[in-house]
Amino acid sequence: MRRRRLAPLLAVSVTATLAPVLATSTATAAPAATPSTVSTSAAKGTLDRYVKQKPQWKRCDADAPAEFECATVKVPLDYRVPGGKQIDLAISRLKSTAPDKRHGVLFSNPGGPGGQGLYMPLGMQDRLPESARQKYDLIGFDPRGVGLSSPVSCDLEPDEENWLRPYKEETFDRHVAWARDVAAKCKEKAGDTLPHITTRNAARDMDLLRAILGEKKISYVGYSYGTYLGAVYTQLFPGRADRFVLDSAIDPARAWRGMVQWWAEGAEPAFDRWTEWAAERSEKYGLGDTPKEVGRTFWDLVAQADEKPIEVEGWPNTGDDIRSGMRAAVFSPEYATEGLVELKKAAAGEPASAKKLAAFTGSEGAGTAGTAAELPSDNMTASMLAVICGDNSAAWSRDPESYRRDAIEDKGRYPLFGDFASSIKPCAFWDRSVEPATEVNNKVGSLVVQNEWDSQTPLPSGQALHATLKGSKMVTVLGGEGHGVYPNGNACTDGTVTDYLLTGKLPAKDVTCRATADSNAEARKNQKRDVLPGSPLPQRAPDRF
Repeated sequence: MRRRRLAPLLAVSVTATLAPVLATSTATAAPAATPSTVSTSAAKGTLDRYVKQKPQWKRCDADAPAEFECATVKVPLDYRVPGGKQIDLAISRLKSTAPDKRHGVLFSNPGGPGGQGLYMPLGMQDRLPESARQKYDLIGFDPRGVGLSSPVSCDLEPDEENWLRPYKEETFDRHVAWARDVAAKCKEKAGDTLPHITTRNAARDMDLLRAILGEKKISYVGYSYGTYLGAVYTQLFPGRADRFVLDSAIDPARAWRGMVQWWAEGAEPAFDRWTEWAAERSEKYGLGDTPKEVGRTFWDLVAQADEKPIEVEGWPNTGDDIRSGMRAAVFSPEYATEGLVELKKAAAGEPASAKKLAAFTGSEGAGTAGTAAELPSDNMTASMLAVICGDNSAAWSRDPESYRRDAIEDKGRYPLFGDFASSIKPCAFWDRSVEPATEVNNKVGSLVVQNEWDSQTPLPSGQALHATLKGSKMVTVLGGEGHGVYPNGNACTDGTVTDYLLTGKLPAKDVTCRATADSNAEARKNQKRDVLPGSPLPQRAPDRF
């Protein structure tokens, strides 16, 4: 795939400040002001020690700006046992550029699960308007288990990390064995840690960090998976959430198997849109005069590649590769059309551009730019599996045959990607979740932002989160392409989000914007590039949120 000034300490006791961190043992947390569910004085004393930590800020690295500071704090592995094992949480900050205008802290998350967010303030600094930079200290962090925050590993080989596998009768038993082996390797390698690498605990970490920084509340910008993390925070700590922007949203009710399956459901209308677009430009691209003919051109190439992979500059593309790549590509019709033109050339034995085809087939690889060399190579996959399997184990059947049935049925209903989404995953063999899934249902104010055409979180997913967060307003970008909206140069969307961050006032009603050629071009540019340190936008890999 690939100047913060510390605020004065709160004028309340440390124990009262941190109590909300622990008031979260049930599916729906009590309000922030309620007593902690851990009531012993010994436990509270342990928590006092956490919140009294003084981060030792230092320059993040020699290549980073001097004002970009990093530190490491300790957090409990298991918040139910705060006196037990501790893990590291790597954090960063860029101070407000105008302390006299400072409002508070702005946390951020780039997506994933497993996405590193430590360097995200640099990207936010580059792209946020100066008015917003004056308002906030930008706070980044690698979520627990990720990057420099006590990274987890399952010792997986590269081929074992491929967790989206197409259904075929002749390979299904091997895929079941693979899924079982991956779950077993993860348990053997990190069985005492992985059960606690969850979204609920990541939200608790955010609140502990809030207390350490001496802040009454936090503001937040989260992308993709980060919208779910933000929503869980608003549920667990409603009194601590200030201005929350949730961009390219997860439906909490479908975390996590249902969200993976939504990739397949969302691909079909996007595919139909693409065939219409390409047919209208048949004279230029030659893929067919009607949507039906364009679709036939695609499926004929898939069939040809099933018989013999189509090579582009030595890179073989199977029919499954093409289907999987097209799922992400069709959310930009121009993108998908240019890629299919090159694939058609290659299939006919003509020279083709691997660069143009890469976004379509994924043949350039995703990369993990910005990953520290000492991190486990499978860290992103291991931490991702911990979250999608461990957040809600009840969402994953324990019967391998049920995955076979679902994959067959969904390949028929959603031929582009249905079997990839529904077939067996390591989650089928994961240990039971240590806590129930979080039921998100609150009236905390927030702003949900969503493109109409999104490769990872389809529009209905954003609408579902908006309905769940009853105090939210929603910005919908009609014709908007790509994954991640803010900021993209669109005056309507950027203006609405920035106004909210500056004033804390949500729009009076939901906002509908229209994509521009420039904003969609920005989305395509973002989708092409690997994730770089400081990118404020979500992970670009098509197998992550």
